[in-house]
Amino acid sequence: MATYRDIDNYVREHYGRSVKSCWIAHVKEMNGLKVRQAWNRRSSSRRQEPCPDRFRPMIEEAMRSFRMLR
Repeated sequence: MATYRDIDNYVREHYGRSVKSCWIAHVKEMNGLKVRQAWNRRSSSRRQEPCPDRFRPMIEEAMRSFRMLR
């Protein structure tokens, strides 16, 4: 499985944009992949910074290229 850094590097190379790790975790969660609780997360029930809709397809494409999604 790819690391968050791998996904960020893929998005940066293909789209010239950098993504936050919390956005990657949010997209993983939305696609049913396991995510661990971050040590600095304030609330376990809601996200401080959910992934913006315009970045979701980029992150999902990176996950597909690493075979995390179909």
